[in-house]
Amino acid sequence: MNIIKETAPHIRRKDSLTRMLLDVVIALIPVVVMAYVAYGWAAFRNFAVSIATMMASEFVFVLIMNRIPYDGTKHTLKEQFLHGCKAYRPHHALAPLVSAMIFALIMPPDSNPGYVIYLALVFGSLFGMIIGKFVFGGTGNNIFNPAAAGMVFAKLCFGSKYVYTTNNYVSAVESGGTVLSNLTNTSTSLVGRYASIGDISVFDMFFGRIPGTIGEGFKVAILIGLVYLLIRRAADYRVLLSFGLGYVGLMALAGIFVVTKVPGVDYGHFLLFQLLTGGVMFGAVYMLTDPVTMPINAPGRVMYGLLAAGLTVTIRLFGALPEGMAFSILICNLVAPALDHYTYSGNRFTPKKIAVIAGMAAVFILAVCLGLGFQEGVTL
Repeated sequence: MNIIKETAPHIRRKDSLTRMLLDVVIALIPVVVMAYVAYGWAAFRNFAVSIATMMASEFVFVLIMNRIPYDGTKHTLKEQFLHGCKAYRPHHALAPLVSAMIFALIMPPDSNPGYVIYLALVFGSLFGMIIGKFVFGGTGNNIFNPAAAGMVFAKLCFGSKYVYTTNNYVSAVESGGTVLSNLTNTSTSLVGRYASIGDISVFDMFFGRIPGTIGEGFKVAILIGLVYLLIRRAADYRVLLSFGLGYVGLMALAGIFVVTKVPGVDYGHFLLFQLLTGGVMFGAVYMLTDPVTMPINAPGRVMYGLLAAGLTVTIRLFGALPEGMAFSILICNLVAPALDHYTYSGNRFTPKKIAVIAGMAAVFILAVCLGLGFQEGVTL
C-alpha cells in the first residue's frame, strides 16, 4: 500500500480551496453586518486591526517560504520580493481573511483602558497566525484553528481588561462581564450560580440583546450562515449534529440537577440559556467545522463533535472560565490527528467505532452526574 501525503483540506467534490474559503466569507457576512449595526466603530476597529495584522503576516510568511534558492548568486531584496510575490495565490489572501473575520467577531467591543483592545487584537492575531498556523507549515498544515488560538491567547493575557457592553441596536444589560460571569465560581452552589438566569429573556438571548463578544450574540445571523454552509457543503453536518446532540443532551441532564435545586428556574429556560449564551453556536458553526483541523473520516468527525460537546459542557459546569468553546476546540484540534491515524481509521462505522462513540458519551454522562452530585453534596 502506498501512502500519499497531502495537505488539508481534503476535498472530495468538484471544488477548490479558494471556493471553500469564499463560502465561509459569504456565510460570515450576516454576522458581520449585525456586528456593525450593533457596535459601530468597535466592530470596524476589530475587523480592520485583525484583517490587516493577519493578512500582512500571511504575506510576509509567503515571502519567507518562497525565497530564491541558493544558487551561488547574491540576489537583491527586490529580486527576492518579486520572486516571493509570484508564489502568492488567492487562498493566501482568503485564508487569513477568514481567520481574521472570525477572530474579530469573538473579541470584545471594548476594554478599560481603551488602548488595551488594540494590543489584544494585534498580539492575538499574531499569536494565532504564527503559533497556531505558521509553525506547522502554513495553510493546510496547521493543526490548530488560528482564530481560536489567538482568542485564547488574548483572553489569557488581556482578559482582565475586557469590557462587554452593548451599543446602538441593543440596550445595555450588563457592563464589564458577560452573562456567563456568574457561573465561574464553582465553589458556589447551583442556587448561587443559576438563580438569576430567569431574569434574562429568551428574546434577548436570541437577538443579541445581552453583553458578549461582537459576533456571538446574533443567533439569527449565525443560523443564516449555517444554512448557507450546509447548502454549499462547506460544513460537515456530522460534526454539527454530533456536537449539537451531545451538547444539548448533556446540558439537559445537568438541567435536572439545576431545576431541582434552584427555585423558579424553568427547565426549558435553562437549556436555552446554555445554548443561546456565549460562543457555543458561533464556535460550532464557524470554527469547529474548519475542514483543515477536523478529522478526515466520518466516524472520526462524529467523535470529534461529541468530544467538543463534552469538553464544552464540562468546562462550563465545572471550570473556572465562563466560556469553554474555544478551549474545547483547541483540545479537539490536538486530538484530531489521532482520530485519523491510518492504522485504525476508516470511513466505515464498524461495531468497534460505534462502541467507542457510545463509550465517549457514557464517560461524559457519568462526569456530569458525578460532578454535579458531588459538588452539591459538598456545598449545600
